[in-house]
Amino acid sequence: MDFDLTATQQAVADVVTSVSERELSWDALVSGGVTALPVPERLGGDGVGLPEVATVLTEIGRHGAITPALATLGFGALPLLDLASDEQQDRFLAGVAKGAVLTAALNEPGTALPDRPSTTFANGRLSGTKVGVGYAGQADWILVTADSAVVVVSSKANGVEVVQTPTSNDAEEYTVTFADVAVADSDVLAGATASRVNQLVLAAIGAYADGLVAGALRLTADYVANRKQFGKPLSTFQTVAAQLAEVYIASRTIDLVAKSVAWRLSEGRDADDDLDVLGYWITSQAPPVMQICHHLHGGMGMDITYPMHRYYSTIKDLSRLLGGPSHRLDLVGAQCS
Repeated sequence: MDFDLTATQQAVADVVTSVSERELSWDALVSGGVTALPVPERLGGDGVGLPEVATVLTEIGRHGAITPALATLGFGALPLLDLASDEQQDRFLAGVAKGAVLTAALNEPGTALPDRPSTTFANGRLSGTKVGVGYAGQADWILVTADSAVVVVSSKANGVEVVQTPTSNDAEEYTVTFADVAVADSDVLAGATASRVNQLVLAAIGAYADGLVAGALRLTADYVANRKQFGKPLSTFQTVAAQLAEVYIASRTIDLVAKSVAWRLSEGRDADDDLDVLGYWITSQAPPVMQICHHLHGGMGMDITYPMHRYYSTIKDLSRLLGGPSHRLDLVGAQCS
């Protein structure tokens, strides 16, 4: 595959960069047309696919933006574009271009992105508990993986209870309980599986993490190039250069595997191995290199008015969402056995 951005991807990246350099907010992304990019053209959007949505998330991550973009575009729009019928897309995606929030309820207590969820769906009724559900409190629709189906429910439906839980980056996250929630046949994604949803979500997380690590690297490199100690820029010290090299290696490898996953899924190729590597690499490599970036910033890295904390805290949340490095290594090992 060619790891360079296509002309369309570059145009998408330019749009996101233009918006993000002016203002890092959800409203800015909406007014700048970013949320309309994956929406089908018949609904007033641009109809771009997985590679372009991945580019959007990478650029948002590169700027350290903490918004509902990952939940809406990565966890909501991508699976719906891949698995929902046109009629379902028309209902669930209709408001996204104007700022409607979507999300997905995937993780369960003690289990990250399970392919066989314990949440049950039978006779049109949904029951179970999901954790780590981003922006569920303001989402119009929640995509839910269950034992026998993938369904979409309103966050305001009878039997849906949302309780906010803390995060490292202060983004909204909830535990969502579904107590015998009625689900119409028209809200069931025919033929969809939890496994496929998890693949698309992991691709989205990978793209976002790619941008976060790249953004932290750029921020740190600029800082040590301008911060002087003993009359010399910090970047000229051998130890500093060596630590930055570690961050660069992690950034490049995450970028390569994230792009490979997005390409393979968009082309209908087998992406299982790359997905497992991506999940492990994010959870095992991204947090340590964020620590290096913090260390190289000294006290500035702890200043909440300085952007470094957004990158580090968001990577911590993504690593937790994926189950951590031990869980991800077990999945890699299972592929080898």
